[in-house]
Amino acid sequence: MTTKPYLSVIIPLYDEADNLKKGSLEQVCDYLKSRVFTWEMLLVNDGSTDDTLKIIQAFSAHHPGVRVIDNPHQGKAATVAAGVFNALGKYLLFTDTDQATPISEFDKFKPLLDQGFQVVIGSRTGRKGAPLYRQILALGMPVFRTLILQVMVRDSQCGFKAFSTDLAVKIFKIIAAAHPPKSIRGPSTNPGFDVEFLFLARRMGHRIAEVPVFWTHRESNRVSFFKDSVNGLKELLLIRWRSVRGAYKI
Repeated sequence: MTTKPYLSVIIPLYDEADNLKKGSLEQVCDYLKSRVFTWEMLLVNDGSTDDTLKIIQAFSAHHPGVRVIDNPHQGKAATVAAGVFNALGKYLLFTDTDQATPISEFDKFKPLLDQGFQVVIGSRTGRKGAPLYRQILALGMPVFRTLILQVMVRDSQCGFKAFSTDLAVKIFKIIAAAHPPKSIRGPSTNPGFDVEFLFLARRMGHRIAEVPVFWTHRESNRVSFFKDSVNGLKELLLIRWRSVRGAYKI
């Protein structure tokens, strides 16, 4: 019988060919190979229109323990969920392709997971190097999260989070039942799915450990101050509405 890995690392990708050519996957693999725990890496393609799928398939062919999942383009939330549903590890870590928070920050997470925390999230304290609009969002959104959803964390949107696999599967099934994923066009940041996950984890009685992590600002044409502000508030209200009308079957 094959032993399940300790950690499944999930990396969602949408049109990431440029970042992949900078060696980010090699960075993740080198870290994992240097640790004593067992692992797997799931590269989940979100219907990319560039060479992303070709690059990650070639990478997987030469790196044992790396699997590719080719998902239709449905946005980051559905892409992460596809990784969760295919993961074999006891714990999951999802991290962004650009490694703005380097994989080595997992060293701070592992002791908390081993202590029994089922949700451990990174917090980008200070946001050094980030443009002013992103720092404004970082200050304003925690207030709205607390008022609307009572999710009291400093940084819900950091793309570096770890969960127990059992809990993650339960929560993503609840989310998929409440609002099934749909095919989309163009980039989509799904600003609400991180908060939705944390909201449901709290409703299920789980403590959330929040850990300061190193983070480097990366420029992205997928980020817009006005659009992200409006969408972020809209998603908070949608989560509250779904909760009020009983859409989340916990």
